[in-house]
Amino acid sequence: GWPRQRLKGRSAVSYRFKFDDATVADGVRRIAVGQIDKAIAELDDPSMDARLTVHQVRKRCKKVRGLVRLVRPAFPAYREENDTYRDAARTLSFLRDTEALIETYDRITGLYEDQIDRQAFASIRRRLTLRQQEAEARADIGERLEAFREEMVDAKVRALRWTLKEDGADALEGGVAATYGRARKAMKAARRKRSAEAFHAWRKHIKYHGFHARLLVPVWEGPMVAHHAAADALGKTLGAHHDLDVFAQALDDEPDAYGRPADIEVFKALMDRQRKGLEADAFDIGARLLCEPADALAERWVAYWRAWRKGGELPASLAA
Repeated sequence: GWPRQRLKGRSAVSYRFKFDDATVADGVRRIAVGQIDKAIAELDDPSMDARLTVHQVRKRCKKVRGLVRLVRPAFPAYREENDTYRDAARTLSFLRDTEALIETYDRITGLYEDQIDRQAFASIRRRLTLRQQEAEARADIGERLEAFREEMVDAKVRALRWTLKEDGADALEGGVAATYGRARKAMKAARRKRSAEAFHAWRKHIKYHGFHARLLVPVWEGPMVAHHAAADALGKTLGAHHDLDVFAQALDDEPDAYGRPADIEVFKALMDRQRKGLEADAFDIGARLLCEPADALAERWVAYWRAWRKGGELPASLAA
């Protein structure tokens, strides 16, 4: 049988459809409002510093974008709403970007700790810390967070009124197929081009596909949790790859700001070694996760949905 994996925590349970949702539209509204409410609560939480707040609320935006992408063909307001959450998250990205650079530096030095002289790279860490402090000292962070909060309040009012042109499986099948199909094409492009842009595009489509699996976990928990776990692992692998690309670009943009050129070249060589390993891991996971034609996967997931809504009876084509 399928391994007894679980998506843990209250957030995991709230970011999924429920049998009690009378319609797909009801579920979409409930899930979206839940994410918006969490974002507002995080913005209002005095125990959270700006870095953590930004990290959390940007994740909420990504989840809502994954949700609306699932029902995109049936959702007339898709473009407006997707753009709203994308643009709102972008206004806060500068703070998250500096933190990601530090995390990447720490990961690289940790991986090769026994092979390097950390002191040779200390100037890199100092420059990254300074960049982060400069970002945190920006006078407009409070204004940006307040503007973000106002955007979320307005977005909640709209989300409570969202409507779909279709219901049930008809509202889901097109979005599942389109996103999975884009992920398959993006993997082929990444394998062919090996460029930062191609891997970043692949990452985005995988993240959305992973959200779709998570939203649909209740239709058959074992297989869907396992599928989500694989998509999540691939997304994290591609995320680490993207962080390396961003880091390398930062070093190239300010060649004199991070230390001695010889030390920087050594550090970039370590990043290249890690990048190749991540690419191998990504293609290994992707070859299995994305082996199915998009229409076939969508048809299978829709069959799971219909069986779930009917109380467990699979169609003959899947039960055979």
